[in-house]
Amino acid sequence: MKNSYSKIPVCKLASGSKILGKWHNKPYKIVRILGAGATGTVYLAESASGLVALKVGSDSMSITSEVNVLKHFSKVQGQVLGPSLLDVDDLVSSEGTFPFYAMEYLKGDPLIDYMQNRGIEWLGILMIQLLGDLNRLHSAGWVFGDLKPDNVLVVGPPAKIRWIDVGGTTLIGRSIKEYTEFFDRGYWGLGSRKAEPSYDLFAVAMIMLNCAYPERFDKQGEKPIVFLKQQIEQQRLLLPYRDVLSQALQGKYENALQMRQDMIKAVSKSSTYKHVPTKDKIRQGTTKKVKANKKQQVKKREKKSSYFVEIFLLSSFLLLAYILYLFGEMM
Repeated sequence: MKNSYSKIPVCKLASGSKILGKWHNKPYKIVRILGAGATGTVYLAESASGLVALKVGSDSMSITSEVNVLKHFSKVQGQVLGPSLLDVDDLVSSEGTFPFYAMEYLKGDPLIDYMQNRGIEWLGILMIQLLGDLNRLHSAGWVFGDLKPDNVLVVGPPAKIRWIDVGGTTLIGRSIKEYTEFFDRGYWGLGSRKAEPSYDLFAVAMIMLNCAYPERFDKQGEKPIVFLKQQIEQQRLLLPYRDVLSQALQGKYENALQMRQDMIKAVSKSSTYKHVPTKDKIRQGTTKKVKANKKQQVKKREKKSSYFVEIFLLSSFLLLAYILYLFGEMM
């Protein structure tokens, strides 16, 4: 690809529009938008070989960086870390010239949607797989960077997490180039934005919190770690993993394998938490017990009172009978 591109930041392609690669002459027909980010827009498109995900950007350096990452992923033998790279070219339109690349279209469910109505252990199982992929990525010298539910899909069966956007992938040792506040340890004051394995592991912990809190939440209080731990304790989904989450949020894991091993142990124990009530339910249960105890005490008092009334009436009757008996003898 050449490096002379339009400075127009966005290339808008309407559904049904057709494009032709400038250099490879491969035709594509736009179906719809799949998503948009800081480095470009991803479209679902029809190609000669079937459906593909087409990412169109405005900055050649960003697109070239992502293409290099995908090429590197394809060299990891026996592992599929990201979507397969299919084509790299330029798009010429009335708005200017834009770089783009075509990649494998992954059809699946967003992580948070997938987790709805599934058991506690499923969260751990998916994270175990994700941590294994992250370990391979880190071993290759990269950090994912902008790791969040929006950038992964659950495909299958069998269920498996796949990455769909590598725009934030950064070489270890450099500064994170893309991040989303909720998943960024710098935002929470719990670490730097240096690209290192612990940065991604913090994001894994926040992804798990996001599964429990789909609407997310804002930072509160002067001690973010205390606030985050409180959020963990309030959700049954997170209880089996609270120790692992605490370690990851505080940067205690040196690599993804350590966190993965602890996650495996947590999953093995997760079945014991299926029926563990939340704090609200515990409070509700306690309130019910208190009310039940009060009712029992009232019933006991009523029963005791009734008993004494019966004794009094019986005694009065016997006394009256005895008086009548004496009166009869005197007559």
